[in-house]
Amino acid sequence: MLGGEMSNIHDEIEAFRQMKSKLEADHMGQWVLIHEGQLVALFPSFEVAADEAVRRFGSGPFLIRQIGAPAITLPASVIYHPPGA
Repeated sequence: MLGGEMSNIHDEIEAFRQMKSKLEADHMGQWVLIHEGQLVALFPSFEVAADEAVRRFGSGPFLIRQIGAPAITLPASVIYHPPGA
């Protein structure tokens, strides 16, 4: 997003939802990195995707999902790490 506005994780999830069918048709099993509502890249593993996400976007927000995998729900304590924690 422009103008200093930052997307939130809900925007990233919605962007993934909108491109999910196309991704599943062409890239099943790969890992996708989404930032500011845009597909950044596809990766062969979560680890490679996470390394690239942190290198490029720091603490985010960004979304990494495996294409074709069911969505998982994590407790807030796993998702949010306050600065200095």
